Amino acid sequence: MRKEPVKVREQKASERAANFDEVVFGFSEEEVLKEASRCLQCKNPVCISGCPVEIDIKKFIYQIVQKDYKSAYFTIKEKNNFPSICGRVCPAEYQCRKTCVLTKKGSPFATKAAIDIHFLERFIGDYGIKNNLEVLSGKDKELRVFKVAVVGSGPAGLCAAGELARVGIKVVVFESLHKSGGVLRYGIPPFRLPRDILDFEIDYLKKLGVEIIPNFIIGKTETLDELFEEGYSAIFLGLGAGIPSFLGVDGESLCNVYSANEFLTRVNLMSAYKFPEFQTPVNIGKNIIVIGGGNTAIDAARVAIRMQNMNGITPNTSIFYRRTEVEMPARRLEIGHAKEEGVNFEFLVQPTGFTGDEDGYVGKMKSLRCCLGEPDSSGRRRPVSTEGSDFEVDCDLAVIAVGLGANQLLTKVTPGLKTDKYGDVVVNPETMETSIKGVFAGGDIVGGEGTVIEAMGMAKKAAKGIIEYLLQK
Repeated sequence: MRKEPVKVREQKASERAANFDEVVFGFSEEEVLKEASRCLQCKNPVCISGCPVEIDIKKFIYQIVQKDYKSAYFTIKEKNNFPSICGRVCPAEYQCRKTCVLTKKGSPFATKAAIDIHFLERFIGDYGIKNNLEVLSGKDKELRVFKVAVVGSGPAGLCAAGELARVGIKVVVFESLHKSGGVLRYGIPPFRLPRDILDFEIDYLKKLGVEIIPNFIIGKTETLDELFEEGYSAIFLGLGAGIPSFLGVDGESLCNVYSANEFLTRVNLMSAYKFPEFQTPVNIGKNIIVIGGGNTAIDAARVAIRMQNMNGITPNTSIFYRRTEVEMPARRLEIGHAKEEGVNFEFLVQPTGFTGDEDGYVGKMKSLRCCLGEPDSSGRRRPVSTEGSDFEVDCDLAVIAVGLGANQLLTKVTPGLKTDKYGDVVVNPETMETSIKGVFAGGDIVGGEGTVIEAMGMAKKAAKGIIEYLLQK
């Protein structure tokens, strides 16, 4: 008889919609053993192929069943430096869980019966934190003579730094902001990724000998050439995709129309939700609209509804998306959480502009109804606006969450660095080396906006390429 999935414990929706505490509590030991026991231990564990960093999922789950949590931790750490982070933010339903043999094919909710691999990973990662388990750096004499610069401390930069430090290479990470973590800190809210977890994982890198220098903008403070002149043998670019995209409609310059980047940075990095303890201004309206269908849109809406509750405003936050829920790229788990917390969803809507008052503040959003046409380049059916379906909705705060473009601050001042038409850095797909010898890249600056674990997968490949490059030197 097939065992039913173990439901993970969570904060009550009515309570969590008014705080920034972690929503998902995770598995207890009893629950993790029950969920791990559902694994069929397949002869051919295809779930591993769904993991961008190729964690030996079958092995660590078996070790959980044997209650050998320490070994499970080190099994994960062989491939993933940040299990407590990935166990919380990885879109497992589109990756490892999607390839699990228990997945029911042909449905957007197909992974419901699949093993909750990410929650098992989270349990083991947290076990490692609680028990101070550490993976120490290597003693490779050939590599310890080298020093590598890592530009950016987001998922790609941190992963590359960890991979290189573990073999004994001296790594210095340059971060443009005052705190490290990149999108993990400014983009993902603390109710999904608690800051103590993020800080612990970053501190682990420091124990490996990684130095992190904040408030340092490569491309402005120093150039790549200057880094080489200072004795760095190789450079990894993990710049991310930090330039927000907009709709290109009238009224986007009105006050209280935010990019999701700015809105989330103010709240997550600059702690606007703790005002007045932190003097970070962010306006919160009575009728908030978030435009988009990805994880960033869901994060923005869930942040907005919390800010409304915490400021005594009757919640009215809505997500407007031009396709249907089936086509939304956001995690099913987060969509469900948003609905439970009171976020409204309006599908098949195409915003066409904003109108404001005499003081320049947004007041309404104009839109058209849509239907779905033929599939476009993404494989999803293209939204087609319906003529004559114009309508308006009240909107005193709008958040645009329709994607991010490449951060070109460095690439525009580095002529020898080849980029494509989107501004993404072009690399050798085998080694992740760029057009400049000794300069490697990975993450969103290479592949466009993606997931945390996808960025880490590219960073691991780049670290391998860097090590091979250094050994040749």
